[in-house]
Amino acid sequence: MSRQGRLCGEKATKRIVMTKKRILIIEDEANMRHMLEALLGKSGYEVKTAADGKEGRDAIEREQFHFILCDIKMPRMDGMTFLKSAKEKLIDTTVIMMSAYGTVDTAIEAMKLGAYDYISKPFKTDEVLLTLKKAEEREGLKRENVKLKDQIQRIEKSYNFNNIIAKSKAMQSVFDLIQKVADYKTTVLITGESGTGKELIARAIHFNGSRHNNALVSINCGGIPETLLESELFGYKKGAFTDARQDKIGRFEEAHNGTIFLDEIGELPLSLQIKLLRALQEEEITPLGSTGIKKIDVRVIAATAKDLGEEIKKGNFREDLYYRINVVNIYLPPLRERVEDIPLLTEHFIGIYNKKLKKTITGISSEVMEQFMTYPWPGNVRELENVIERAILLASNNTLEISDLPSTLTTKANSSSYLATEGVSSIKEASRVLEKRLIEQALEKTDGNRTKAAKILEISRPILISKIRDYGLD
Repeated sequence: MSRQGRLCGEKATKRIVMTKKRILIIEDEANMRHMLEALLGKSGYEVKTAADGKEGRDAIEREQFHFILCDIKMPRMDGMTFLKSAKEKLIDTTVIMMSAYGTVDTAIEAMKLGAYDYISKPFKTDEVLLTLKKAEEREGLKRENVKLKDQIQRIEKSYNFNNIIAKSKAMQSVFDLIQKVADYKTTVLITGESGTGKELIARAIHFNGSRHNNALVSINCGGIPETLLESELFGYKKGAFTDARQDKIGRFEEAHNGTIFLDEIGELPLSLQIKLLRALQEEEITPLGSTGIKKIDVRVIAATAKDLGEEIKKGNFREDLYYRINVVNIYLPPLRERVEDIPLLTEHFIGIYNKKLKKTITGISSEVMEQFMTYPWPGNVRELENVIERAILLASNNTLEISDLPSTLTTKANSSSYLATEGVSSIKEASRVLEKRLIEQALEKTDGNRTKAAKILEISRPILISKIRDYGLD
């Protein structure tokens, strides 16, 4: 035989050896030890032997075994003592105990110490082989379970980013951008329609960055009266106004060394925009009623559903502030532009509200899924969540049906003014048909006024112009 042939043969032999299951027999009776060694060797196992528990303990220190057949009554170190002393080394090893003196109590005690099974002597050879076969099947199932769990975790990691559920390319790009900016103090502006999850994005940026151990402070600039907003943001000194009975720190000071999230920043009054700009540029604030300044170290994340470019033209938003907060822009696409995320989100919300409402909804009918995939979702993810919560609450079966959906959703979804999908075979194509039709309707309603049409569609004018070109609607 040639040298190459010998090498190939040696490699093949090694592969066979490596696939053999290694088994250690710990038995003080020489005849029994040799019988088991011969039997298991013929059955395809790689066999090692030990005359007592101490030798067995030394053997598992040197190498790892798939299985161990261990007698209970032995000199120097018996089987139970071996089990106790070797517990940490036997995590990935299946141990089967043997004894001619055993009782049910002995078997139970062995199981508690980590043994898989128990064989009473004398036993037939088939009994040993059958027990080992069962043990191998169990090990196979354990490996499959571990593999399955790993796969599930990988899938969840792919589609779940800090409780943001998505697999669409648009949202994966958002996740990539979050990871790139999270560690830096750079100001971020999150834009997108109402209900797209802008606060979730702000939280993801904060908790994936170097400031995650410090405070994340949120304030809705449109939810607090203008007269109170300045004191909420910057705090006040005792006596600054009638009800100021003691000093109060503002949200910026609360967020020192952390992050402040300014939601709906487009609603911020012009008088406060100047003060916010100073806080951002100088990194200092002046509480109401104070003559001194306080230095702050705060990462600012802002969000808005408004087109700030249009607000600047109207004189409602300062251009210098816009450029200061818009260092990095993260645009969240509406749900109708990422319909491939709807099944994932649906499953996610069903799981949440099954727990909250103590229900057992297993899924949705194909008709409901069709409605979900073709409905334009003006309220985006928030509307989808509300629809699913309501449907689960009212459902009479374990599957959500059309009758469980609100009439506003089913009426609009069935209306010819929304979508005609005859001949459409893919979700992506259906989404484009829907989007084109909505743009056409908005332009018809506004006699071609793109600014007004963009407002109806709740998208920015530049995005609308881009889509008009894409769909050939010029």
